[in-house]
Amino acid sequence: MKAKKEAVSDLLKKNPMGLTIVEISKLLKISRNTVAVALAELKGEGKITIRPVGKAKLHYWRQK
Repeated sequence: MKAKKEAVSDLLKKNPMGLTIVEISKLLKISRNTVAVALAELKGEGKITIRPVGKAKLHYWRQK
């Protein structure tokens, strides 16, 4: 799981416009549930921010 979490964080760093769970899942070819778990961990660590856009949520790497 750690490798997948790192892959999600690397992808978010490369996409400053934000990505949805579905987009991350398709780009990394991993399940939506795995992406959701990784994003929840990153959010808990304060590394990402989430912005709702309609039904979807965009996930951004938090710039320091």
